[in-house]
Amino acid sequence: MKNRDVTATWKYHDRTKHSYWSIRNNPHVLDWTNRPLPFKIYPTLEPLPLPRDVPQTGVAGLSAISEPVLLSGANSVPTLQDLARILYFSAGITKQREHPAGKIYFRAAACTGALYEIELYVVTGDLPGLDAGVYHFNPADVALRLLRKGDYRGNLAQATAMEPTVARAPATIVCTGTYWRNAWKYQARTYRHFGWDSGTLLANMLAVSAASGLPAEIVLGFVDGDVNCLLDLDTRREVSLCLVPIGHTSESPLPSPREAPVLGLETIPPSENEVAYPAMFEMHDASSLESEEEVTQWRGKQPIFPSSALAGEAVRLQPLPHEEQPKDTIEQVILRRGSTRTFDKAASITLAQLSTILNCATRGLSADFLEPPSAQLNDFYLIVHSVQALKAGAYFFHRERNTLELLKEGELRAEAYHLGLEQELPADACVDIFFLADLKLILERYGNRGYRAVQLEAGAIGGRVYLAAYAQDLGATGLTFFDDDVINFFSPHATGKAAIFLVAIGKPLKRKSQ
Repeated sequence: MKNRDVTATWKYHDRTKHSYWSIRNNPHVLDWTNRPLPFKIYPTLEPLPLPRDVPQTGVAGLSAISEPVLLSGANSVPTLQDLARILYFSAGITKQREHPAGKIYFRAAACTGALYEIELYVVTGDLPGLDAGVYHFNPADVALRLLRKGDYRGNLAQATAMEPTVARAPATIVCTGTYWRNAWKYQARTYRHFGWDSGTLLANMLAVSAASGLPAEIVLGFVDGDVNCLLDLDTRREVSLCLVPIGHTSESPLPSPREAPVLGLETIPPSENEVAYPAMFEMHDASSLESEEEVTQWRGKQPIFPSSALAGEAVRLQPLPHEEQPKDTIEQVILRRGSTRTFDKAASITLAQLSTILNCATRGLSADFLEPPSAQLNDFYLIVHSVQALKAGAYFFHRERNTLELLKEGELRAEAYHLGLEQELPADACVDIFFLADLKLILERYGNRGYRAVQLEAGAIGGRVYLAAYAQDLGATGLTFFDDDVINFFSPHATGKAAIFLVAIGKPLKRKSQ
């Protein structure tokens, strides 16, 4: 089983690290004439437009992030309006901007380089307003396109070794990653970005599903080849990353798996010339599961990851009481959200605002690789620059204690500038949150697929950080980093861990009108 040979992950992770010298010695330049199309287009398939005048849920953004819908015995079946809401607020176009190389279409969820390499597919039974089938969602025209007619939910259930949430879901959304659309800019590091970018999208998807009263969960345990075949993917270009069952039904029996012959549907080439980066193909292949038996074994009992002992000066977090939290709906928050391009260095945020962000973002992620549901693969390390009632310095977040432990005190903007790939954003922010993980422990339990899990979890929690910040009229942005320098900075506390993700939070700098 390739998944258990974790030398593949270590090889990929070490090979794609950023350092001061690797950045300067990389001759890669962006070829704007060869920039990939931002959408997957099936020119021969008729669009099935989704409703656009979908009513808002009325659920506050912070509640939607932190209060998932729990499974019960009752049926919970999404309507076409529900599906339209979830798809649009996960991957729909919310803004557009002119660029010298053409329009940039900004989506509901953050994505590295605004390249939006994550595609969404829907596998559904008969729903109110939608016939059973396998569909592709195109954000450009907010429409579905039918790839296979009929109920193929049994195929997904079989591919997941009868994962209950998938087997009983009226509809399941499948997230895929398109290599070249991101590798055009980020080269082999794209496989890390698959996790980050699908994760931020999933944060929206889970929140909007919860606000719609529909249970949803991230499923990573599935036979990759079976799902890729069902979606008719060219796996040298695009691969399945995760499944999200939406809703619950007690109907019986489950539809049997159906034959899924190759379709060979025409798609528009993403650009004139695609460059292959073998390292990312090898990483995905090494983390793929090949049989139902392997899925069952992979999904076995997971350990509880140990927590760190509290050693230094500690500050108890104080989230805003529920009655004092902003009441903007999750849809309003998503429409307001965007990656902040400049922070106001002179501004500060309150301890209550930071506490609320951390509390909402780390409340527990619904995923088949986390047991108990409150478990978390990533640890949070912070550099605090300007948070009222909190000393400037470096901290470790003890999630179980809801406490920040001071690791080193002092003004650290210059250090944050360097760690964040010598960018101004992490230096000007009020606080920087670094996601670090014990990769050795994760790979021992999950194999190479643990690398998918830890990157995706970081993106999903990072996406919740975005939403919780924007719900409070703050700004946030995801950033990359010098891997080993981050670990060295937070050591000895972070010794043996790996740098996974970085999110900066602050107040956006308001431009003066000309």
